[in-house]
Amino acid sequence: MPGRPSASRRTVLRGAALTPVAALGLTACDPGGTYAPATPTAPVDLGAESEVPKGGAKLYRDHNVVVSRNDDGTLKAFSSLCTHAQCPINKLEGTKLICPCHGSEFDATTGQVTRSPASVPLPELPVRAQGGKLVVGPDA
Repeated sequence: MPGRPSASRRTVLRGAALTPVAALGLTACDPGGTYAPATPTAPVDLGAESEVPKGGAKLYRDHNVVVSRNDDGTLKAFSSLCTHAQCPINKLEGTKLICPCHGSEFDATTGQVTRSPASVPLPELPVRAQGGKLVVGPDA
């Protein structure tokens, strides 16, 4: 009776070894997990206010923050941790933030999602200009 060839011992062991790794990877990408954005717990000096152009934005990778300035000069700041899998967003094209992990995109002027898989907007952070410097975080 013709049958399927049985799996070799090597194939079975390889599959058993990779199962926990695959499960860990799927867990890390689970969008259903609890989202707890990392935000500054104290005011953070981001540098010169002039670095954020009118109608533009600047990404502060070291602080996981993006700051934008409307044409009227109003400043807005958002966490730059992707709301899909909490990956630090490291790319800004104009006012479009692009997450390197799964390709989610956000509008840096509103925090709104413009491309999935993320479905939750970026959290807004308090920001102010003080003495020519940008300060973000509590009491900003």
